[in-house]
Amino acid sequence: MFFMQTTYRVIRLAAVAAALAITSPAAMAQQPAPTPAALAAAKEVVAITGATALFNPLIAGVVEQAKNLFLQQNPALAKDLNEVAVKLRTDLAPRFDEISNEVARIYTVHFAEAELKELAAFYKTPVGKKLIEVQSLVVDDSLKFAQDWANKLSDEVLPKIRDEMKKRGHSL
Repeated sequence: MFFMQTTYRVIRLAAVAAALAITSPAAMAQQPAPTPAALAAAKEVVAITGATALFNPLIAGVVEQAKNLFLQQNPALAKDLNEVAVKLRTDLAPRFDEISNEVARIYTVHFAEAELKELAAFYKTPVGKKLIEVQSLVVDDSLKFAQDWANKLSDEVLPKIRDEMKKRGHSL
């Protein structure tokens, strides 16, 4: 289950990274600034859905990666580097709001203010709450099924390719 959760998180992170990459600075400059009401509705959707939860480990991960870079260069600095890393994680924690604000802004690019309000209202309903709770399970189960299905399909495809190549005089 941990592997599937990790895989799901990696896929979600990749999807979000792709969405952020697609929203280039030039494309963002062409977008009108969202209205305060649209931004507020988007922030509510982000909060309700936990849309930024995937990014929670980002600050700690960046700090840890930097710390490990310096640690490889000089392992004797481990104690000091660990202390600096703890301080930096604390100091940088407020920067997480930048991610949350940008995700909300991205929602305003893809949804009108009225749609954002409808989304927020939906996610407050029992079925909306259930969707938030079980969506990762549905994705995990779907990914597992797709992986199993692809493996079975591969078991069918390999002999067919061998047969076709044998007809053409090749032995695989």
